[in-house]
Amino acid sequence: MRISVSSDMDEPVARALVAELRGRGHDVVPHGALRPGDDPRWAVCSAAAAGDVADGTSEQAVVCCWTGTGASIAANKVPGVRAALCADAYTADGARRWNDANVLALSLRLTSEPLLKEILDAWFAAEAGGDAEDRRNVAHVDGLDADRARSGS
Repeated sequence: MRISVSSDMDEPVARALVAELRGRGHDVVPHGALRPGDDPRWAVCSAAAAGDVADGTSEQAVVCCWTGTGASIAANKVPGVRAALCADAYTADGARRWNDANVLALSLRLTSEPLLKEILDAWFAAEAGGDAEDRRNVAHVDGLDADRARSGS
């Protein structure tokens, strides 16, 4: 799978993330501090990685900043993106299963390497569920992007 990854800082957990994804056989597209010469600001690099998902360049993305909050906010501003800030495996599983999240947001501050592996295991093991209520909620969220585009906002 092709996965875009962004980080606003060249931190050990960000490097471990790239290595872990590559070790799992994924093609990694780096952004921000992970790519020399790229703009490392969290708002810019997170939106760029999320944009890769929205335009089909990548199937998923992982966006990182110190808390993960800014990265998730920036990613969620990209139409078609459903980014989830996950601090544990259970949240990552639920984000994929119930919310059909296509972008994982992580905190560089709180995510240890063992926790990173647990979160990735859960993220990749889960798939979007078929529960009708969950699907309606995801469709509603996707419709918010379309409503905004129609209103010119």
